[in-house]
Amino acid sequence: MGSKIEWTNETWNPVTGCTKISPGCKNCYADRMAKRLQAMGVERYSEGFKVKIQNDVLNVPYKWKRSRLVFVNSMSDLFHNKVSDSFIKKVFKVMNECPQHNFQVLTKRPERVIEIADKVEWTDNIWMGVSVENQEYSWRASMLAKVPANVRFLSIEPLIGPVSRIALKNIDWVIVGGESGPRARPMEEAWVLKIKEKCVKQNVPFFFKQWGGVNKKKTGRLLENREWNEMPTAFL
Repeated sequence: MGSKIEWTNETWNPVTGCTKISPGCKNCYADRMAKRLQAMGVERYSEGFKVKIQNDVLNVPYKWKRSRLVFVNSMSDLFHNKVSDSFIKKVFKVMNECPQHNFQVLTKRPERVIEIADKVEWTDNIWMGVSVENQEYSWRASMLAKVPANVRFLSIEPLIGPVSRIALKNIDWVIVGGESGPRARPMEEAWVLKIKEKCVKQNVPFFFKQWGGVNKKKTGRLLENREWNEMPTAFL
């Protein structure tokens, strides 16, 4: 069962649910999806978007025969304060023991990542990323740069304001995308181009996910009349 997310092949959710901590969370797609699944009677989401450990999902990557690019916890944040250190270690153990897959872990809580960084093994197949939605949260990129991951990436989405200053030192990949859904906030082309130009100048692979909006299929993915699908050098 693949993923429709443009920059990954698969999603793996050993944790579901989260809480909103910054402006980018306002119209969270995972929150909307969890409540929809709850209304449909899906047992895994019986408590909606409440943080929940999904132990039965933990060993799923061992069963995948072909190599996959895996987004870890698309429906949560592995480093949420309600996820114990011991469970985070279990997730890392699975990733360590599945070198055939590359795991993309994304968080809005890099301070927790730093706290636990020396307690887990950072095998080369673990990519660590942070979300940045505007200039105010660019500090997350600076914290990520301290994490001993083989690939460090920024998910600058939903981009809801300009990010004119951001440290790309020790950053291996940048994704940019607009917000989508019924209450999507607009993204200006100038904001995207500023980030793209900085990536090009510093030789950081750039991936443009989408313009977003109420109908993201209609707005598409073209930036300057082309798709930007660059991937981290370590993945090529």
